[in-house]
Amino acid sequence: MPVTPINRPLTRRGLLAATAVGATAVAAGTVPASGSPVPVESAGSRQTLTDPFTLGIASGDPDFRSVVLWTRLALDPLAADGMGGMPSRRYNVQWQVALDPQMRRVVRAGVVSAGPESAHAVHVEVGGLLPGREYYYRFRCEKHLSAIGRTVTTPLPGTYGSPLHMAFVSCSNYAGGYFTAYQRMAEEHPSLVLHLGDYIYEGAGGSGARAHSPAKEIWTLADYRVRHAQYRTDPDLQAAHAVAPWVVVWDDHELENNYADEIPSPAGQAGFLERRAAAYRAYYESMPLRRSSIPRGIDMQIYRRIQWGRLAEFHMLDTRQYRSDQACSDTASDCPAAFDPARSITGPDQEKWLLDGLGRSSATWDVIGQQVFFAARDFTAGPSVTYSMDAWDGYVASRQRILDGIQQRNVTNPVVLTGDVHKHYANDLKADFRNPDSATVGVELVTTSITSGGDGQDMPTGGQLQLDENPHIKLINNQRGYVSTTITRDSLRADFKTIPYVTTAGAPVTTRATFVVEAGNPGLNQA
Repeated sequence: MPVTPINRPLTRRGLLAATAVGATAVAAGTVPASGSPVPVESAGSRQTLTDPFTLGIASGDPDFRSVVLWTRLALDPLAADGMGGMPSRRYNVQWQVALDPQMRRVVRAGVVSAGPESAHAVHVEVGGLLPGREYYYRFRCEKHLSAIGRTVTTPLPGTYGSPLHMAFVSCSNYAGGYFTAYQRMAEEHPSLVLHLGDYIYEGAGGSGARAHSPAKEIWTLADYRVRHAQYRTDPDLQAAHAVAPWVVVWDDHELENNYADEIPSPAGQAGFLERRAAAYRAYYESMPLRRSSIPRGIDMQIYRRIQWGRLAEFHMLDTRQYRSDQACSDTASDCPAAFDPARSITGPDQEKWLLDGLGRSSATWDVIGQQVFFAARDFTAGPSVTYSMDAWDGYVASRQRILDGIQQRNVTNPVVLTGDVHKHYANDLKADFRNPDSATVGVELVTTSITSGGDGQDMPTGGQLQLDENPHIKLINNQRGYVSTTITRDSLRADFKTIPYVTTAGAPVTTRATFVVEAGNPGLNQA
């Protein structure tokens, strides 16, 4: 069936007029400026730009009638002041959304102003789109055109639409190797990508496959802007962003390893709150996020929901900003505080938000996108146990409230998606992890890293011990890669993708294992 354009392609005059009355899009706000107004230079004094689209383009947070478009202007991405080599003035950036990849059938267009207060980041919330539709988009600044990106809208609420091809990723350390896994993922043309945290790393980088810029641990707003920009110059990452909308949440390395709420690691670190504000601001500037996520000082709203029609509801969590401090140490064998019901990994407000949303959901699949290992994971042979205190094992009561809530609300198809641990895992979720014979109430799919941990090998040291001590764990793999899923009303299929090396570019991809979850029958089935 031929597609009917939403409206005719706009002329330049029509484009500007439509923007003036807000008829075609809402340009998302940026982090508010402080200090004196930015001067608007006369035409005669303006510097002619070379290509300002060195950081690529992105889209994100789709719903059934809108999507966020993103870019950031940068002539010199690694300029030490974090401003991308841009003159200290505002630029008009035109954007277009079309029905075809040749951009001939433009259906939405507008202009947004990009200025130095946000390092010339652009966020556009494009409304008036049709549900369940593929679109293409691009930007223009002065004479320069960006690459063309592909995005999609979600199905109409209450409808299933087509099967969803969704990939999820985490832990992409630029200094740790090449982002080949992003390229291989892009070649699959998914309709949705979830990034579950550690999009950048804050450390100096050491002697890895590639050098970090700046070549130090980052602390200031300028530092974080440069680090994000360096990652964004990677062609594999640019390809992955251009192929599909992303839904992003952070973990710890976007700020600092293993921090908890307002507590740095190690505790007592001077200037941590200023560092947190800088990291959050740079994160927003670098991601295709809606205005609801604009940071307010040291706070930033990032937990949210994405509804994919009747097929799936994605409940995206933040397990860093509101958590209680880690108990005991990063790993512990005897830590009564881990069981303290007053401690929480989500904070009480987010926990209530999650459980209320699960109770209201009418989707076939309730997908909880979050950061750290959810299932119990004992690292020690025999009756003694050793757990990670940074994961949900360090917040046992918090986890049990979620598991109990899933059962009390009759959530039939819960799926937890996880990153952080630099390994593939596939886990059954038990009603009570202390009792291996208790009911299976859901599954957890854990993606390995894009690069973190280096080339890796199939079975990590101690991997067989984990399988022996944790019968609910069905897969462990210690190579790099991502997870590719196909979600239908009847089943969820997860292909655990691996690449053999990241210390050099161009690795091939293979499927290490495939698991299928049948709707209404919680538990993993290896295909």
